Amino acid sequence: MIARLLNPGNGKAWARMLALGGTLAATVFLMWQSDETPPPRSDAEALRGPAEPDGFIVQADYRTWDEQGNPKIRMTSPRIEQFDSRNLAAMEQPRATLYGEGDPMPWIIEADKGSLQQNNELVHLNGNVVVSRQLQGSEATLKTQALTLNNAERTVYTDQPVVMSEPHGTTQATGMKAWIDDRILELNSRVEGQYEPIR
Repeated sequence: MIARLLNPGNGKAWARMLALGGTLAATVFLMWQSDETPPPRSDAEALRGPAEPDGFIVQADYRTWDEQGNPKIRMTSPRIEQFDSRNLAAMEQPRATLYGEGDPMPWIIEADKGSLQQNNELVHLNGNVVVSRQLQGSEATLKTQALTLNNAERTVYTDQPVVMSEPHGTTQATGMKAWIDDRILELNSRVEGQYEPIR
C-alpha cells in the first residue's frame, strides 16, 4: 500500500501526498509564527516619546444631550491633547457648563487644567477651580484647587478645602460633594460660616 502511494505513476495518490505535505508545512509555519512577540508600536511613537500626545484639538467644544434632546454638558478648551495608550485627554483652561434636570440656570466650572478619562467619563480639574451659578439677581461661587466631575453619575466632588461665597455670607469646609440634577450640596468636614443679616 505504501509503495503504491509513493509511486509517481499513481497520479491521484501523488497529488494527495503533495496536498497533505503542503498543509502540514503551512500548519507548522503558522504555529511557529504565533510564538513570536508582536511587532513594536509605530516608530512615530518611539520618536515623539511617551510624554507627547498622539493628537490634539484646538478650540475644542464637546457637548452631550439627554434622550429628550436637552443639553447635559458642554465642555470647551483652547487645546486638548489626546493620549491613546492612557485613554486620556489633557485640557488647557477647561470650561464646563452643566445643566440640571428641569433647572434653567446651569453650573459653570472653570480651571487652569483638566483631564478626561474617556472610559469612565471622569473629568479631573486642577488649579484655581471656580464653580459659579446664577441665583436670583446674584451669583454663588465655590472655589477649590481640585475637583472631579463624574458625568455618568452627574456628581462633582473634592477632598480639598473649599470656599463658598453668596451675597450674604461665606462658608469654608474641607471636602464636598454635589449632585447636579438634585441640586444637593454636601460639605464633608471643618465647616465654618460667616453670614450677614438680611436687611
